[in-house]
Amino acid sequence: MLLNHTPSPELSPLAIGEDISPLPTIKSAGTTEVDFSGLLTKPLRLHEDLAQGCGGQLWPAGMTLARHMLRYHRDDLRKSRILELGAGGGLVGLAVAKGCAVDGPLYVTDQAGMFPLMEHNITLNDLSSRVKAAVLNWGKPLPREIVDLRANVILAADCVYFEPAFPLLMATLTDLLTLCPSATVFFCFKKRRRADMQFLKKAQKTFRVVVIEDQDRHAFSRQGLFLYTFSSKAQHKQLPETKNR
Repeated sequence: MLLNHTPSPELSPLAIGEDISPLPTIKSAGTTEVDFSGLLTKPLRLHEDLAQGCGGQLWPAGMTLARHMLRYHRDDLRKSRILELGAGGGLVGLAVAKGCAVDGPLYVTDQAGMFPLMEHNITLNDLSSRVKAAVLNWGKPLPREIVDLRANVILAADCVYFEPAFPLLMATLTDLLTLCPSATVFFCFKKRRRADMQFLKKAQKTFRVVVIEDQDRHAFSRQGLFLYTFSSKAQHKQLPETKNR
């Protein structure tokens, strides 16, 4: 279960200095095992390969989001329809499939170049019966299988890294939340440059954006990592107001 959701100006990325954060050292291709600080009894095996793009490597935001989902949502995703955007090798979605009680469909998605790597990692972890890889290009019409899925849990880690793609990502998030207005987007990103804040400002105008509490929040926020939920403003407008007595 989630800890209390509270706005937190002091830990807002808008309050962090504008220096560009350095990118981590790029790894050579190989297979990594991660147990997310013991949250998985059997480690997740993930092949990393940058041949088709930067998504082929583990990134801090993905580790942070996966750890959060395993810690706080291990038992409350059973009936959820789950979709990961910009999955790269599938880190977050596969961690959720491996460590959380999930009965419903789970899709990991990215561009076509990442598709073989996603499929390889699904097979590597014996999750072929529970996880499906699909191609989803931001800003394009949603594929039929994603429309049919009507995901109500959407995972997005380190999707804010290339400014020209910001409007495309916003369009896809809008499409998904229009398709399922009750959906929740779990969104984690690392602030690397000034332009990243423009995406967050746009998201705050379009969606209800809430900082997520996490026991590691102070530690990862010092690394420029931030964790939010996005949800439809229309959904919250329909909720009855609580009057003070």
